[in-house]
Amino acid sequence: MEIVDTVPYFLKNYKPSVDFLKTYYAEYPEVFEEYFPRHCQNTDARHERSIDRYDAHFQAIEQVHQQMPLIVQETVNTYREMYSLNFPVQVNLLVGGFGSNAYTHRMFIPDISFAMEKLSPNPEHLKVIVAHEFGHAAQNILSDQTGIDWEVVEWTNPFIWLNQEGAATHFSRKIVKGVNPSVYFSYEDGGENWLNFAKANEREIIKAFAKDVEELSPQALFKEWFSINGGATFGHSRLAYFIGDRFVQGQIEQLGEIEAIVAWKDANYKEEVAAWVNAYK
Repeated sequence: MEIVDTVPYFLKNYKPSVDFLKTYYAEYPEVFEEYFPRHCQNTDARHERSIDRYDAHFQAIEQVHQQMPLIVQETVNTYREMYSLNFPVQVNLLVGGFGSNAYTHRMFIPDISFAMEKLSPNPEHLKVIVAHEFGHAAQNILSDQTGIDWEVVEWTNPFIWLNQEGAATHFSRKIVKGVNPSVYFSYEDGGENWLNFAKANEREIIKAFAKDVEELSPQALFKEWFSINGGATFGHSRLAYFIGDRFVQGQIEQLGEIEAIVAWKDANYKEEVAAWVNAYK
């Protein structure tokens, strides 16, 4: 594992100007070439809005950054102890434009990035989101060890997304124990209403998801159910994380932990998820 830490450059040289931000981004082109196309708009207007917010977040950025290298290393050590996994990945620490908080890059064994300005400085919250993102890499590494054919994985299939988020949520519970249950979904305080709503309306939520799978494009479905910018149906975004967790936990009960985590390699996997989802109609 290699940590590419861009944050000291930002903290040491910061000036509230678009020119400074562009200089910062140019200093780490590989990091931000991935960040902007998928996770944040790369426009002067967006950068100006970010500058307006940095002053209020500067102390938290420093607090998050101070903790992250140790938390990343502790997380990797725990995965190694529990699952005998090594992570041949690059971990990027960056200050972004208030887009995604953390993400894995779209490759078979994915690199991982964390945006300081979008993370809670609470160490429990940081441990959970780091464990979640490494959970995505862990699922891929375990699947690779089983001989999965990556060329046939349908990366834009919502049933694959359910498995990915359910698996990562499961891993975060295993790696970081004893945290308020809502933090495994929100990565901050204040997620209890979201989780209580999801539990109370589970059947209606999954029924609505099944309907949207049939009617929406993958892009529209992702925004409504997996993105922080969605949530028009129920007033709560990212409810697919709850659905994915429910499905994977059921799979673990039936198949065992590792078999459930790598089940997406099976030819009939998508049909099994579809059957489970459609049972709620």
